[in-house]
Amino acid sequence: MPEVRAPRGRRRLAPLSLTPLRLAVVGSTLAAAATLLAPVALAAPADDIRINEVVTTGSVDDSIELFNKGTATVDVSGWILKDDNNSSKFTVPSGTTLAPGAVRAFDVDGAFGLGSSDKARLYLPGGSTLVDSFGWTGHSAPSWSRCPDGTGAFGKAALTLGAPNDCGTGGGGGTSPVAWPGGGSVATADGSDVFGEDLSGLYQEGSVLWAAQNSGKLWRLVRDGAGGWRPDTTNGWTSGKTLRYPGGSGSPDGEAVTLTAAGATGGAYVATERNGDASGTSRLSVLRYEVGTGTGGSLTATKEWNLTAGLPAVGSNLGFEAITWIPDATLVAAGFKDESTGLAYDPSRYAAHTGGVFFLGVEGTGTVYGHVLQDSGAATRVATIASGLSGVMELQWEPQAARLWVVCDDTCGGRHRTMRIGATGAFALAAVYERPSGMADLNNEGFAPSGADECVGGTKPVYWADDSNTGGHALRRGTISC
Repeated sequence: MPEVRAPRGRRRLAPLSLTPLRLAVVGSTLAAAATLLAPVALAAPADDIRINEVVTTGSVDDSIELFNKGTATVDVSGWILKDDNNSSKFTVPSGTTLAPGAVRAFDVDGAFGLGSSDKARLYLPGGSTLVDSFGWTGHSAPSWSRCPDGTGAFGKAALTLGAPNDCGTGGGGGTSPVAWPGGGSVATADGSDVFGEDLSGLYQEGSVLWAAQNSGKLWRLVRDGAGGWRPDTTNGWTSGKTLRYPGGSGSPDGEAVTLTAAGATGGAYVATERNGDASGTSRLSVLRYEVGTGTGGSLTATKEWNLTAGLPAVGSNLGFEAITWIPDATLVAAGFKDESTGLAYDPSRYAAHTGGVFFLGVEGTGTVYGHVLQDSGAATRVATIASGLSGVMELQWEPQAARLWVVCDDTCGGRHRTMRIGATGAFALAAVYERPSGMADLNNEGFAPSGADECVGGTKPVYWADDSNTGGHALRRGTISC
């Protein structure tokens, strides 16, 4: 933070009379001082590392992101980040490298805070050779970002730590919001006060609607005969089933659920952001549960993929909020590019896995990550996608329309985005939709379009889960075009 200094009075100095000899001495002294104060010329590739994004307030801790605009990988181990106070210092961890075009965000909040009028400065190891700096006079809202990455000017943009900056207009990727692609009317789709608060992610599997509740439960819902859903009353599902980590311990904060092509018989995959028994610590994991058998009231995960270490740090309640699964065959056919290799995605590079890629949305940053989760427990990140939203609350792959739904809650006014794989092999924004005109700005953390088999007259049902249980109802039903 800026130091506060008391104003100092000025003392008038007597004019200095300089003889030619004194003038020469002074001149040579000033020249030497100018040489000492001149910026140090940095040799490439060190000069290719740039401060790329700065976050000073909002849904994540104070953070500074670096970008490599060069053509060679740079080892930034031991480099120093500072604010405008020289006594502040964050040291980049050992073993940190940046490949060409790569970004890496660092949570500096534990070392120093970034104020509303402050600077972010990057130094070589030792902290005396300045590499890059950026100053501002107002907090980020939510991010100060370079556009284009690494070379452009800083401006206010959507938060995209760990991913390419959102350089579209208004954080919308250049696409203006349009009306909801379906009916404007929305109706409740559950009984009164069945679930209470905290109902989050949804996934429809034919006549079953799976729902994750972040109090540590998974629900199996069946149709109620009136266009809505009720809890399944068989096999121990009446009040939902309590989730546990492998071994039977803990209380996973389950925020989202999805299935693979194998359906429920292949297990349900739940995205979690922390262990409720240690709620102050992030634990960004995907847990697999056997949900096709058993009559007990709890489920113990058969496998955990803990991805925390490989992702930018976020608050313990701002982690994984969304999950969806896309088949390998679909990704290959669309020319999807694997960021871990820089080449077209080749599923054969990976050992046995689910036959697809899991995409996970982070609430705190609005970033979507694609991971191959291998049966062995290994995981490889194959995609980093800037959603352009300040938070991602739900993801759904809709096979019928070959589009990825990226959903925000009342933080973003209930906007929905769709993305498709573009010519470069990366997911690109396709459309931005306002919420249905008949739905209030609810805390919708779940979203699930029904399957193609329910398309009638060009539209089909879609469902939302309201985390706040507004008016005693957590589920709502609307329509979208097929």
